[in-house]
Amino acid sequence: MKKSAAQRIQDLQYFGEFGGVNPSISDSSTYTFLSAKTMFDTFEGNTEGCYLYSRHSSPSNLYLGEALASLEGTESANVYASGMGAISSVIFQCCDAGDHIVSSRTIYGGTYALMKNFLKKFNIQTSFVDTTDISKVENSITSKTKMIYCEAISNPLLEVSNIEALAHLAKKYTIPLVVDNTFTPLSIAPAKLGADIVIHSLTKFINGTSDAVAGVVCGSKEFCLQLKDVNDGAGMLLGSTLDSLRAASILKNLRTLHIRMKKHSENAMFLAKQFEKDGLKVVYPGLKSHSGHETMKAQMEHEYGYGGLLTIDVGNLDTANALMETMQKQNLGYLAVSLGFYKTLFSAPGTSTSSEIPLEEQQAMGLTDGLIRFSIGLDDDVHQTYLAMRECMIKHGVLATDKVEA
Repeated sequence: MKKSAAQRIQDLQYFGEFGGVNPSISDSSTYTFLSAKTMFDTFEGNTEGCYLYSRHSSPSNLYLGEALASLEGTESANVYASGMGAISSVIFQCCDAGDHIVSSRTIYGGTYALMKNFLKKFNIQTSFVDTTDISKVENSITSKTKMIYCEAISNPLLEVSNIEALAHLAKKYTIPLVVDNTFTPLSIAPAKLGADIVIHSLTKFINGTSDAVAGVVCGSKEFCLQLKDVNDGAGMLLGSTLDSLRAASILKNLRTLHIRMKKHSENAMFLAKQFEKDGLKVVYPGLKSHSGHETMKAQMEHEYGYGGLLTIDVGNLDTANALMETMQKQNLGYLAVSLGFYKTLFSAPGTSTSSEIPLEEQQAMGLTDGLIRFSIGLDDDVHQTYLAMRECMIKHGVLATDKVEA
């Protein structure tokens, strides 16, 4: 019987040096060799199972990488000190000066700034398009295009990419499809749908405790080895190294991801349905009103739900800020960026995580200043959470009392 991603992670077994149920943490920056030849062979990339220097790899990072490769169903995976470290390494490994990227128009603000502003220094250009429209993606591909980049569920508008269709297009032009799957681990399996490279910010759902910053690149063994090459590997030479202590901590949290994702999705679906019934402008892939609902439904792993992110448009920034401050005072969540925490986190992305995108471009893509992004937490009584949030919304005029059920 074919094992699920969650079961593959559970089945991974690494005993500690003295038989501990958790693997021992490699608390070393450099490693000894019994012979000079083995050191040389390791530098040349011809030795497996030997460790050279922690910027290259470490046992703790290798354990986490293997677990994440199992999660995404890829041959291998490399871990990094941040999601942006992972993204930067992939771009610089795949692109040279004069090359071109086709990217989703709605992506994390840091990724947008990297592609739009920073890569210009290296004469790498990016076309930002609506990746839900395959014809627009194809029309943007040139002879210089070296990758198609998208987020499985986009940040912050929650647009759903048709990964299978994008993968067919990428193969037609023999370029890699790179998918950031940060919002939907387990719910979507991009590699299974044809993606060549899968990226995560481990900081979010995978770690789940908002106490570490990390990233991962999941892909073929060949590509992951290229990233670690001592001569021209972007992952090796950019130095975005994940600390072994953090790698060990994230590996332990990864074991409960399947439980947490089910609860995040369950709570988000409940709140999305309730607030849509109340007449609010709710965007959530699990709602039939979402433009990408059928696409999501066709490519998702249903047992893990539609994810923990939803957005509500409350009209304007002043209302959004006042409402979030009130909800925080009522202990309904935290006014904070990031996502995947046990507690609900909310922010106005136009002035926070997407603030790198110019205002005119935000408006063109439909990112309004009254939009609030919610990362729904693991509340045990989500109905009580809904009632309390509803009271806050009534207080700030987002909901009229005659529009809600008793």
